[in-house]
Amino acid sequence: MLDANFWHDKIKSKKIIKEKKLYEDLVNSFEYSIKKLKDLDDLKELAVEEENLSIQKEILNNVVDLRNLVKKNEIKCFLSEEADSFDCYIEIHAGAGGTESQDWADMLRRMYLKWSDNKNFKSNLISEHKGDEAGIKSSTIKLEGDYVFGWLKKESGIHRLVRISPFDSGSRRHTSFASIWVYPVVDENISIEINDKDLRIDTYRSSGAGGQHVNTTDSAVRITHLPSKIVVQCQNERSQHKNKETCMNMLKARLYDFELKKKEEKNLSDVSSKSEIGWGHQIRSYVLQPYRLVKDNRTNYENTSPEKVLDGEIDEFLEQSLYQIK
Repeated sequence: MLDANFWHDKIKSKKIIKEKKLYEDLVNSFEYSIKKLKDLDDLKELAVEEENLSIQKEILNNVVDLRNLVKKNEIKCFLSEEADSFDCYIEIHAGAGGTESQDWADMLRRMYLKWSDNKNFKSNLISEHKGDEAGIKSSTIKLEGDYVFGWLKKESGIHRLVRISPFDSGSRRHTSFASIWVYPVVDENISIEINDKDLRIDTYRSSGAGGQHVNTTDSAVRITHLPSKIVVQCQNERSQHKNKETCMNMLKARLYDFELKKKEEKNLSDVSSKSEIGWGHQIRSYVLQPYRLVKDNRTNYENTSPEKVLDGEIDEFLEQSLYQIK
């Protein structure tokens, strides 16, 4: 029986309901799998007895589907860390290389947004700095959905693209880099102490969408946390006050994520640092020329259909990275 004050704390009750849904889905899926397996076993005996090859083939296809379902439930069991159930921010930064890298950063943003749409997650553009000719120099998006941070937390790092450049009149092969930084959205139950004296707050004119009002007032906000040198910015709202509030939430999330990383056994400081984006720090390579291959450098998982991967089909990469978690 629920506590009489359960619904008074909306944030806590929402979190508990989300966890309850996950466990209910797992239990229901488990019970469905057991029943389905028994039905298939009974059908198999009948198909073998009647030597019906068509039904035997159908049974085999159903077994494959059932195996995939069990695999997905197994993956969900890995999403049990403290912040896995949280929503998340994704920061995307183009590396050196001008238009090439800026276009690559935009391709990565599209990949994650397509993945989010496929999962029926909600996405919200927080900030964007467009490229000089094409693409983006940087962008921050917020994704909301069941265990979205848990799914994407291992995507932080350098992503490398090799292709024939559409911007090179000589049709030469180019290598481009972009960094991805994923961190959780923290709720009000998590206390993050921030001193005003540790902050530098700048306002500037927005360069993104939002109408004429956004572009003619200093509504965009940039906050620098001086001790950690963390910088967050927001320009998606017309109100400077709302943009500042979003920035503070992002800063709390970044500081919380920093503390999470300190607790991990594996040192991820090379990912979280703002080091030069280039060779030696890649987590994944996307090769379009001279061959077609996407390879994760940590799990060695490969996919020979980069166009599908860039269209948001990244579940296999995410699952393999979760299997690597100790």
